[in-house]
Amino acid sequence: MRQLAEFLPIALFFIVYQMNGDTVSLGNWSHTVDGIFSATAVLMVATVIQILATWLLTRKLEKRLLWVGLAVCGFGAATLLLRDQLFIMWKPTIFNWALGLVFGASQFFGERNLMERTMGTQIHLPHRIWKRLNLTWVVYFFTVGALNLVVAYGYSEAAWVSYKLYSAILFTLILTALTAWMVAPHLKEQPANNQE
Repeated sequence: MRQLAEFLPIALFFIVYQMNGDTVSLGNWSHTVDGIFSATAVLMVATVIQILATWLLTRKLEKRLLWVGLAVCGFGAATLLLRDQLFIMWKPTIFNWALGLVFGASQFFGERNLMERTMGTQIHLPHRIWKRLNLTWVVYFFTVGALNLVVAYGYSEAAWVSYKLYSAILFTLILTALTAWMVAPHLKEQPANNQE
């Protein structure tokens, strides 16, 4: 359920973008939807609400969700203040590439990479599988970041907005399936085999 809730800000971004040119009225207040700029403002607000709701429901804040919130609000603010959609369009690339760098660098610092540090208390896997899993995520982050730029610069803004919604869902499902496929054969092994 939590993963579905994480797509809500992106879904709202997509919905508001589709309302471009429509006027939304509430009492004496009205607003004409201004394409990617209105969608960006909604994305920012929805992300902040998502962070607050997560904290209210769990009394915990995930670092990943906070970093997403900072990126959305930072790039979103630049988009709105400078009236330049390239900032919000570059956000997925910069965010994913930063994650790729962090996950990749973690292979060289300490005994465990970031993937193992994050999930190692929940499941026990051989060290070589943790390395392979971490590398898979690094490749994922860099690939998703690069594909975002291909769509942002090679297609229309409307195509990029649609891509942002559908690719977020599709790529998450692919990464989840790939991770499960890599981890599943080792779940029945004893924790003592963790140091292969």
